[in-house]
Amino acid sequence: MAPKFSRRIGLRSRSTAKSVGDNRTLRRCPTPRNGSNLLWELVRSGPSVGGVELRQLRYFQAVAEELGFSRAALRLRIAQPALSRAVQELEKELGLELLARTRRSVALTPAGRVLLDETTLVLQRLEEAARRVQRTAAGEEGELRLGYIGAPTQAFLGRIVKEFRRRFPRVTVVLEERTPERVWEMVARGRLAIGLTRPVRAHQALGLPSLLLRRERLCAALPADHPLAASPSIRWRQLAAEPLIVLSRREGVSLHDAVLVACRQAGFPPQLAHTPSLISTVLSYVEAGAGIGVVSDGIASLGNGQPIVFRPLAPAHTVDLVMVWASREDPPAAAAFRQLVQEWMDSHQLWPDAMVPVTPRARSRK
Repeated sequence: MAPKFSRRIGLRSRSTAKSVGDNRTLRRCPTPRNGSNLLWELVRSGPSVGGVELRQLRYFQAVAEELGFSRAALRLRIAQPALSRAVQELEKELGLELLARTRRSVALTPAGRVLLDETTLVLQRLEEAARRVQRTAAGEEGELRLGYIGAPTQAFLGRIVKEFRRRFPRVTVVLEERTPERVWEMVARGRLAIGLTRPVRAHQALGLPSLLLRRERLCAALPADHPLAASPSIRWRQLAAEPLIVLSRREGVSLHDAVLVACRQAGFPPQLAHTPSLISTVLSYVEAGAGIGVVSDGIASLGNGQPIVFRPLAPAHTVDLVMVWASREDPPAAAAFRQLVQEWMDSHQLWPDAMVPVTPRARSRK
């Protein structure tokens, strides 16, 4: 059944537009995809003498489909006199006869057949509009723009987006890979609904709420035939004489600065051989024998194997991975995604078994 609307919408037909001494004709509306335009012209034509209610259109539709006032009144669960009066008022407002009545039958006039077709299409679209509004409010429809930093999210991003799309198939998920700083900036400006990123220097000043997903331990990435590869773990001071390959500060300020701090605390200045913009390039340099890479264990979790192995660095130094969003604009789809992330964290589905979270439970921070 079509939704009940009490708002009155001004309508007028071509005949009534001229009968009030106005030579203006009805504005032409864009034809909807179904090819109809008459009722859209009526609805959009603006106020005239009186107005037609959507209730009257619903009543007319019932009479036209049942071809009888008694059956239509039963269907609508209203009194027959009230139904007859509403249809008469509609005909009077439009200035034409919609139904040909006899003592024994009711038939549609040519104008009535057109109005029935148009009314059916419009009410169907109103029903669908109401359903879409409800689905959007529930987070079941719309768009989710999700920003992320590439390598640290590979362990879970594809899996959780797949589950989100299974639960909310009408929500379009748009993924945008950016640098950590860019993710924060785009969330703050409303261009992204959610960001999966690392903290940056300006994040506290932005005042955005965030959720700590994991503290990732720093690891050494080195060729399998490197002498240090035989050890189950490597101490930071063992890297003092080694050329290091670290993600550039511009692309990963948290990771870059954490490496510098760890080296300084171990008592040596790092020998930075290369600072590429991509983690994949860091690993390519390692594979080529250009030095030892320092990455997070989120990268190491993607697999030890020839020709590169990963070893934890001691003492432990970590970098955070967080989920951030804008508090002032919280689309329902974004809230649903955050709820799914928290659900997966609580049930230990977010991270592979090999990646044990450093913290037992993530915390919300504002």
